[in-house]
Amino acid sequence: MNDDFYIIIPSRIGSTRLKNKPLIDINGESLIQRVFKNALNISPNTFVATDSELIANNLEMITSNVIMTSNDHISGTDRVHEAASKLNLNEQTLILNLQGDEPFIPNDLISQMKNNFYSLSCDIVTASNPLKSKEDIHNPSCVMVEVDDSNYAKQFLRTGSLNNPMRHIGVYGYSLKTLNQLVSLKPTENEIKLKLEQLRFLENNFSIYVSKYIDDIPDGIDTADDVIKAKSYLLDI
Repeated sequence: MNDDFYIIIPSRIGSTRLKNKPLIDINGESLIQRVFKNALNISPNTFVATDSELIANNLEMITSNVIMTSNDHISGTDRVHEAASKLNLNEQTLILNLQGDEPFIPNDLISQMKNNFYSLSCDIVTASNPLKSKEDIHNPSCVMVEVDDSNYAKQFLRTGSLNNPMRHIGVYGYSLKTLNQLVSLKPTENEIKLKLEQLRFLENNFSIYVSKYIDDIPDGIDTADDVIKAKSYLLDI
C-alpha cells in the first residue's frame, strides 16, 4: 500500500448500546486495541482519533498513534476530518475511515477498495458483504445497502425492504479534498432519523461505489451478543 494511504479510526466512549464499548475486553485485548492492530497490519499509517482520555490511555501501551479531537463532533466523519487536518495531509491523500467497532476487516478487502477508488470514477468507496440470514433484514444493527447495476449505492437502511440488499461494512474511503466537502454539509433528516451518516453523502449527490466482498467477515461489535460471537470466533481461528 502507498505511503499516502491512511487509516483513521474514530472512537468515542458514548455508545448507548454497550457502555464504554471501545474498552470492552475481547479475549485479553480491548475492542479498540484489536481494531487498531488489525488496521496496522493493513497500513503503517494507522491512527485512532478520539476525544476520550480513557481510550487514549488504553492505547498508550501499544501505540502513540492517537490524535485527540473535540468532543463536539456529531459523527465519525467529522472526527476523522479533524484528525486528518492535524496530520497535515495532502488534499489528494486517500483516507480510510474505519469504524472503531470493526475488528475483523480483511486486508484484501481494503486492497480491493483502494484499487476500486483509483480505477473508477467515484467520490467515496465503501464495502458490502452478503447477508448471513433472512433475520438480518429485521436487525437494526445490520445496515443494508442497495446498489445499481454498476455497484453504486442507491439506498442504505437499518430495517425494511430493499432490492437485493447486501450487508454494509463500516469503512469508507475518500480523498481529503472530498472529506473537506463532506464535513461542510448539514446533516439530513434521514441521516438523523436513521443514524446513518452515509445518507448525508448520498442525499447530497456524492457517488458512493460499493466494493462487494464475498468471503465471510465476522460481525462488528454493536451488542452484547456480538461480543460473545467475537470471543468465540477468536478461539476458533
